[in-house]
Amino acid sequence: MTINEPAITSIKAIDLSPRPGKIYWTKTNREWREEFIYFLLVDRFHDDLDRNPSNTNGRQNGFGDAEALQKICGGTLKGITNHLDYIRDLGCTALWLSPVFENNLASYHGYAIQDFLNIDPRFGTKEDLANLVDAAHAMDIRVFLDIVLHHSGDNWFYPQDQNYYYYEGAVFPFGGWRTDSKPLPIELRNPELYWKKGQIRNFDSYPETREGDFLSLKSFKNDTSPEALYVQQMLTKIHCYWIKEADIDGFRIDAVKHMGEEYISQFCSHVREYAYKLGKRNFFLFGELVGPEEMYNKYIGPKTSVVVEDKAIYFGLNSVLDFPLYHILADVIKGIATPDSLIDRYESLRKNALNRGEFGEFLVTFIDNHDQVGQIFKKRFGNGATENQIIAGIGCLLCALGTPCIYYGTEQGFNGAGQGDFNIREAMFSMQDYHLNALNKSNRIYKEIAFIAALRKESPVLKFGRMYMRELSDDGQNFHLPIYKKCLLAFSRVLYDEEIVVAYNSSLSDQDEEYILVDPLLNPEGNKFKFLYGQSGHISVLRNEEGNRHFIKLKLEPSQFVILTNSAL
Repeated sequence: MTINEPAITSIKAIDLSPRPGKIYWTKTNREWREEFIYFLLVDRFHDDLDRNPSNTNGRQNGFGDAEALQKICGGTLKGITNHLDYIRDLGCTALWLSPVFENNLASYHGYAIQDFLNIDPRFGTKEDLANLVDAAHAMDIRVFLDIVLHHSGDNWFYPQDQNYYYYEGAVFPFGGWRTDSKPLPIELRNPELYWKKGQIRNFDSYPETREGDFLSLKSFKNDTSPEALYVQQMLTKIHCYWIKEADIDGFRIDAVKHMGEEYISQFCSHVREYAYKLGKRNFFLFGELVGPEEMYNKYIGPKTSVVVEDKAIYFGLNSVLDFPLYHILADVIKGIATPDSLIDRYESLRKNALNRGEFGEFLVTFIDNHDQVGQIFKKRFGNGATENQIIAGIGCLLCALGTPCIYYGTEQGFNGAGQGDFNIREAMFSMQDYHLNALNKSNRIYKEIAFIAALRKESPVLKFGRMYMRELSDDGQNFHLPIYKKCLLAFSRVLYDEEIVVAYNSSLSDQDEEYILVDPLLNPEGNKFKFLYGQSGHISVLRNEEGNRHFIKLKLEPSQFVILTNSAL
């Protein structure tokens, strides 16, 4: 794709007419919960060089030392395009890119934007982004952009360039712009569009958390004031422009809790309406929302409906990242936390599915992350985890409720840790040896995840089935949910007449043999369950003497993860 047009600097220059001759991509008919999302930092995935995997014998560490990882490493949009097959062959059907717009020079991560109208030249060009999306679409992969609505980069300063901190809502003087040409669009060069209330101290205190700055990043006004409405209109038009230019399929919205429900719902509604104008009927809008689950209902779907001046009904996010699950799942998989919180989490998801309707199953689930909010010492899921535990962790995401998302490098066993986000943002290419990368399809973790993802892709049960945590027994008589750190965990997905059982032994040292309850109506005594993953062969359904409990008997090795079906496939 070739885009030949002068760079624009003003919101007034944006033309939202569809590109002449462009047929916008609408071919996939997958629901959002069917996706398997691959999340990467553009600067850390791959550069433009032609490289080879660094080994073929197992997991590895990411590239880059502490000094290198605090700077730009050299990843590009072309580098991603050239290696989309790696993402596709892992089984991923959607790609989530970290922010791509031009950032402050000191920033590598993308969240310090100084020009919303252009791609960061260190990552590539507008044409490179469009080409990446086109190449992904040719592989039936959706592309989501990470976007920032709450704040801009460090584009201006307070008096004497000193740090100012939020204090009882006080508005501080504007010091000056850091450059004569940024931020862009030029309409953002207006101090009255920003709160100017200093850095947030308490991220859970309202209104501080909405009005304060993220460290040096400057927050826009996001209330109901004319200035806030103007900013929202600008940002909406800008992001519609990028849908038009690059055929984007969805947005992940950063820092949602730092903006009001009405602000988010109006943005989502207008973006969704514009996507419809281009024929894109399944535009996916999900957000980063770190907080209690009761907050989710204020932002997701029809429950965010509001009446505004034009009397329209607005609809909010399709989904949010499931932080409550993230904070539980890793420790349960590693056998260092009891499973009761995990069981409660999935029960909450099941109940909310009844209240939210379809939205209840669309939370984006993850076990590894680039931004571990509130943690001083940060570590990847792979840090302190075995290969089997990593496989089981991603396997649970793929088989349980939700839209699973994998963080780049997890599939290779990256184990970064330390104080500072850069420690968990390793590069997947070497900055010393220009022939090596970590895109190793022969890695056992990569291959096993790909196998499970392929099962999910072909299984309506794993994508759409109801989910039940299963009770266990060591004698076939007394059944209960698991309560110990080292235990067998099991859940079922049930879709009409088919049941799939997923089980995992969280012990690193001991076998575990348990009876697992199954649905008695679907599984008469003598019926067979077939292993789809983890073992081979079949096991028979048993029942107790009273005939009111039907179960299977399963023995798992330490850290073994298995999937079984009662289907006659």
